Amino acid sequence: MSAQLADKSTAGSRTHDELVLLRDCVFAYRQDAQGYGDADNAVHDQAAPLALNHDNLTVHSGEIVMLCGQSGCGKTTATRLLNGLIPGFYHGALSGSRTVCGLDGDTADISEYVPLVGSVFQNPKTQYFNADVTAELAFACENMGWQSARIRDRVAEVAHRFGIEPLLGRRVFTLSGGQQQRLAVAAATMLSPQLMVMDEPTSNLDAVAMRELHDMVAQLKAAGVTIVIAEHRLAWCADLVDRYVLFADGAIVAEYTASEFRALSDERLRELGLRALDLEPYRQRVAELAATAHDDTAESDRHSDIPKRSKINAQSQIPLIETHHLTVGYGRKHGQFGSWFSKRMQRGQRSAFSRTIPDLRLFPGQIVGLMGRNGAGKSTLVRTLCGLQKPLAGRILLHTEPARPSALTRAGFLVMQDVNYQLFSDSVREEVLLGLDSADEATREQADEVLRDLDLLQFADRHPMSLSGGQKQRLAIASALMSGKELIILDEPTSGLDRRHMMQVGALLRTLADSGKAVLVVTHDDELAALWCDSIVTLDDACSLRALDSDGDGQRWIV
Repeated sequence: MSAQLADKSTAGSRTHDELVLLRDCVFAYRQDAQGYGDADNAVHDQAAPLALNHDNLTVHSGEIVMLCGQSGCGKTTATRLLNGLIPGFYHGALSGSRTVCGLDGDTADISEYVPLVGSVFQNPKTQYFNADVTAELAFACENMGWQSARIRDRVAEVAHRFGIEPLLGRRVFTLSGGQQQRLAVAAATMLSPQLMVMDEPTSNLDAVAMRELHDMVAQLKAAGVTIVIAEHRLAWCADLVDRYVLFADGAIVAEYTASEFRALSDERLRELGLRALDLEPYRQRVAELAATAHDDTAESDRHSDIPKRSKINAQSQIPLIETHHLTVGYGRKHGQFGSWFSKRMQRGQRSAFSRTIPDLRLFPGQIVGLMGRNGAGKSTLVRTLCGLQKPLAGRILLHTEPARPSALTRAGFLVMQDVNYQLFSDSVREEVLLGLDSADEATREQADEVLRDLDLLQFADRHPMSLSGGQKQRLAIASALMSGKELIILDEPTSGLDRRHMMQVGALLRTLADSGKAVLVVTHDDELAALWCDSIVTLDDACSLRALDSDGDGQRWIV
């Protein structure tokens, strides 16, 4: 049900239960010559698009409100208004009135938001200030000048409340993705805020971690905390959300009660560019792919947008990659300066980790999904397959020949989960041309075509670090497409992507596979896996790898 949130004549009025009141809010990020949106000394040499376009929003005390819409629609910008990051950190042209937890947005300092609004970001690593869990929980209380005894009691209380007591004292960066996000939520509640703001909190979480986050949100709701979530993945908390607010091009275009939103058909959700509310058909499809090979039409009628899988003939094709008795991981070794020195240097670092991988084969022309819990070793496996780290034991064959890590690196391209680690150039176009003959006209035309397919051509001259998270992800995929390598590995390529861009990535993966590449995708995204993967392998907590075998007619799916 489309609705205007408020008549302008009500601006300035506020009842006791209206925790958030935005009226006619307009915002455009300040941009410099490279397109950065938060530069302090910006040069206004280009028109900035409106990130918020005359928006009215009311959030009542105790509500859970979901902000949804396609990438770049204004969801994240709206959350930054709520926690004071706009205009306190992100600068630009801002107008309209806003009241959050009784604070007047025009006069309140960002520090005044701290005890009232808790924030959880898409990547929890970006909001940690300390190296260990206990210190991170205590940090906000210390900044407020609390006494030590009070801080210790509060840390113990919050840790018990959210079941993270086993994490106390541990190094933050040794935690799994799910544990890091649970810590981020717990830390955000240390000052008992009235409002919690979450921006894409499940983008890198597996199903178990999402259930744990769901339970934390349920506890907060039961305690009367108001929660605003900006999210693409809608299914994980559908039973908790009270209201959905739909953004498009910076404007709030529709608002739905929970019952109205649940009544929307799958087709209507797809038209709006939204992810599924019911993941059960996709999870069933993933389970089938991970359990046994079915004929091409199995279950396709249940979801018409699930493409047919392609088969390969194992008798006529040679695997690109094979593993034999492979063990991946990392351990501690004493250095040349002796045991005592090495132990001192390694104190507080991550402990040894290993996973034994049943023999695996990857064929050209296939999209293989690698799934499993956070911390099960998926990222370690793919780093080993593309030569970025040595196996602890076993062999990896490339074209049936034993391969050194250097050979695997030449054959494979890895799109990392955190793509900030692999963006090096000064412009988007230069990034996709890195290592190629940029003077060749055909190569430049191919690069522009790839950027056009990924909706990045309009940013070709911008600095990669000025892009949004989803745009950076697509840029790394563009570099993979341009690399010409035989094995393309993608680690969570659809994290933080809306449905349209998820489907776009899937279609590009299919293009890669159809061109003869072997494609391995590490993912927690049931929709991507069900819609686009030819087969699924699952690395579980028991260190076993479940995969598809032959279907009895001489053809194989994966191992």
